[in-house]
Amino acid sequence: MPNPSTPPTSRPRRASAFLVGAGILLSRIAGLIRESIFAHYLGNSVAADAFKAAIRIPNFLQNLLGEGVLSASFIPVYSRLIAEGEAELAGRVAGIVGSLLALAVSVIVLIGVAVTPVLMSLLAPGFQGETRDLTMHIVQIMFPGVGVFVLSAWCLGLLNSHRLFFVSYAAPVLWNVAMIGTLLGFGGHHSQSSLAIILAWGSVVGALLQFGVQLPFIFWRKTADGSTIGEKIVFGLNTSLGPVRQVFRSLGPVIISRGVVQLSAYIDGWIASWLGLGAVSSLGYAQTLYLLPISLFGMSVAAAELPEMSSSTGTREEIHAKLRERLIAGKRNIAFYVIPCVAGFLVLGQFIVAAYLQTGDFTHDDTLYVWYILMGSTVGLLAATWGRLYSSAFYALRDTRTPLRYAIVRVILTAVLGLLFAFPLRRALNLAFERLLHLPLPAMAGIELKMGVVGLTLSAGLAGWIEFLLLRDALQARIGSTALPRHYPAKIWAAAICASADSWAVGHYVHFGYRWLNLAAVLGSFGIVYGAVTWLANIPEARSLLKRFQR
Repeated sequence: MPNPSTPPTSRPRRASAFLVGAGILLSRIAGLIRESIFAHYLGNSVAADAFKAAIRIPNFLQNLLGEGVLSASFIPVYSRLIAEGEAELAGRVAGIVGSLLALAVSVIVLIGVAVTPVLMSLLAPGFQGETRDLTMHIVQIMFPGVGVFVLSAWCLGLLNSHRLFFVSYAAPVLWNVAMIGTLLGFGGHHSQSSLAIILAWGSVVGALLQFGVQLPFIFWRKTADGSTIGEKIVFGLNTSLGPVRQVFRSLGPVIISRGVVQLSAYIDGWIASWLGLGAVSSLGYAQTLYLLPISLFGMSVAAAELPEMSSSTGTREEIHAKLRERLIAGKRNIAFYVIPCVAGFLVLGQFIVAAYLQTGDFTHDDTLYVWYILMGSTVGLLAATWGRLYSSAFYALRDTRTPLRYAIVRVILTAVLGLLFAFPLRRALNLAFERLLHLPLPAMAGIELKMGVVGLTLSAGLAGWIEFLLLRDALQARIGSTALPRHYPAKIWAAAICASADSWAVGHYVHFGYRWLNLAAVLGSFGIVYGAVTWLANIPEARSLLKRFQR
């Protein structure tokens, strides 16, 4: 008889991915609103550059010790124990991991505040004077929030393992709301530098809210057997338990792997700090849009699949067959949503960026600049989302070293190609925009240099494809082919191109006088045409989506 504490594995994978995606969507919408208000008050100013550079350190540490690490090392072990009916042991493992994380991040935060001046030389060596001092001050304020974010990720690992997906992925809404409230409450009453410092404090308050909202679901909400998740958690520092050692054996390679991936983003920011005023902040604005489909579709599918793949039991062949089935279905689902995002960003990016950012100190030329950076980012968008899914499959197989090897390859390529495209090949890139694409360079001081940021994102996309292909080939050598039917991506691309062409015409010839209404018309037209073409092409995902809307 199944153990009553065993989480339900019969939930359809699309329902789980939908809950993750819904939570992420809410948090990303809140993030877009936050960035729009941020751009209104700070634009591409010195304060904006300082804040965007400073926030990379807490983001780096959060990703290094937070959700990605726990998803790869803690969730597979904890989920397997729950599936095997070892709820008491799982609770002890969860408590020990949480205790050790709290201790580790406390030490890291204290050290981080003390060595911030040293970190500045690594974070943004191109910053000098006022920009450097302001960035350093903001970093020191934000460091305490790092520890809270890591504990929030521990909550996410527990809730995901029990298939409570929505709350953890919606929790960042509160972080965004805290920052939005700070901007609206203090913007216009303080200088831009002062506002950036106040916003850093708002970020720490938001981190506390994000952590706090998850606790009731762990310690008070009842599960299927009438108990709570928290009832079985026993905190302590005993590392002698076999499952705890297994978690921490995986932790080392995963931390290095995540660090390597974060290093790739750091390299882009480091190079961007040498490319003129506004380069760092514009890269940050573009990355917010670029990460939206990765989070909504790549992360949602990968996060929902990881506990399911980790809970698979049976013979080796049976486990591999289940993995193949889930990977193929996940790839189809991701492609159905991400390919139109690629086409939309390339063709409609100007309308999207204008609606999102063009207000106050953010001008039309700033809009063009961010759009061009976004164009470069789209090159690796599909590879990045598929790569997350394949990495989750390796983690489910308790293999954390293979993703690490290929992440290192990606970082080396990002650094080499980034320097080439940002500097010696930048002029060729500028000519390509003006003469091949017939797109004007923005009327901004030093634009010839600033266009190097487009080369950074383009090179990162190329490196992302190489990493994905290496992951795919290594996994297929182990479990068998996970290839999609050749006609499937072709149909999706054809539908996305048709939808983009129609929406481009709507954007150029239909004007309502309000930027958000214009964007709604453009995206609404895109969605209708894309949905209709994929439905006529008999794409199962389109028909499933239509049925969901009808329900």
